[in-house]
Amino acid sequence: MALNRILHMDGDSFFASCEIAMDRRLEGQPVWVGGGRRGDGIVIAANRLAKQSGIETGMACYEAQRRCPKGVLCRPHYDEYRRLSQAMFRILEEYAPTMVPVSIDEGFLDFTTMDAHVWRHTSARAYVEGIRERLRREVGLPVSGGLASSSRLAKLATDVGKPGFLEIPAGTEKEFLRDRPVRELSGVASRRERALSALGARTLGDVARLPSGVLKQKFGIWGQQLWLFANGLWNEPLLLEVKDRTTLSSSTTLPYDEPDYDAALTFALSEATRLLGQLRREQLQARELSVVVRFNDFSEVGASHRFRTSQFRNSVINHVVEAAFNDLTHGAHRPIRQIRLAFWNLTRLDTQPTLWGATDAERWGALDEASHSLNARFGHAEKPAVMTGAQLALRMNCLRHAARRERGSRVRGRGLV
Repeated sequence: MALNRILHMDGDSFFASCEIAMDRRLEGQPVWVGGGRRGDGIVIAANRLAKQSGIETGMACYEAQRRCPKGVLCRPHYDEYRRLSQAMFRILEEYAPTMVPVSIDEGFLDFTTMDAHVWRHTSARAYVEGIRERLRREVGLPVSGGLASSSRLAKLATDVGKPGFLEIPAGTEKEFLRDRPVRELSGVASRRERALSALGARTLGDVARLPSGVLKQKFGIWGQQLWLFANGLWNEPLLLEVKDRTTLSSSTTLPYDEPDYDAALTFALSEATRLLGQLRREQLQARELSVVVRFNDFSEVGASHRFRTSQFRNSVINHVVEAAFNDLTHGAHRPIRQIRLAFWNLTRLDTQPTLWGATDAERWGALDEASHSLNARFGHAEKPAVMTGAQLALRMNCLRHAARRERGSRVRGRGLV
């Protein structure tokens, strides 16, 4: 049986790298991405140059600016990050028979049979470096990689070898792991780290020297797996499991505290439309939904609804969202800070998209697929080519807000306020 060889690929400082890929003028500069409602809250990603200036994830953006005055703060563009992620994975899937994405910026590739069929005239390093160069050239993203006998060890190799590529040759696993702290291993949180430390195991080499029975008694199956891993004996295949999602949700903080509840409702309906479109593209429908409204004093109210049968139509679901929103805000007077929507208890929606379909599901699926295709071809994140009425109303409301802020800025600039 062939020894498993798994490659882990991980985007370097992914959100910050996406911003640089979108604007090449940022190349060679410290760059960080700010979270929060206006993109100036806390740092959610920073490139290597920014980290060298002491900028860390979770730091306040004003502190980052103080530490690195010449750095560049970018507001997040999540739709663009998803687009670049898809481009990255489309390239990666060309290089192995099995590719398993695990997040927006990382995934695993099965290289088990590559030495027999692909690497006869090259090497693993040359092959992976070719992938990394293509991703940088065609997508504009730097990635790091690790190659080992299991996905867990490959991920650790990536973390150790960043930025770049690190291979752990077969037979050297135990030697590589001997001096690695246990906290570096994915899945070892602070509680497990303390429990292992109590057994005298601070490194994976310490774990390897413990009796396997002690680890099994303390941690169960996970303890046995950890002992095998620390001794270089963990050799697992890469499996691609395709599962339907069980829930879909969004949690969005509005750009400004919104005193106009009708405007906030328009946003909620627009967001519900977006989520439903995603469900239909995944051929799913929802049996239950919830709406949560958070006010500017951080108090919140919520409601949930269970349909008699699973639903997918905007008209049905938006009616429930609107009714729930109005009930939650009835008698309230505080501006709204955040709106959260969730759909769960999802079931399959088995339809083939055709405008002349015999059922509502078929016709809605066709319309959604057509609008999604038009938006992908002619629109962009800031201005879709096709919008529902709620989405158009939300866009017009945002434009009015922006115009008022601009007029106010000009007036203040003339010293009139």
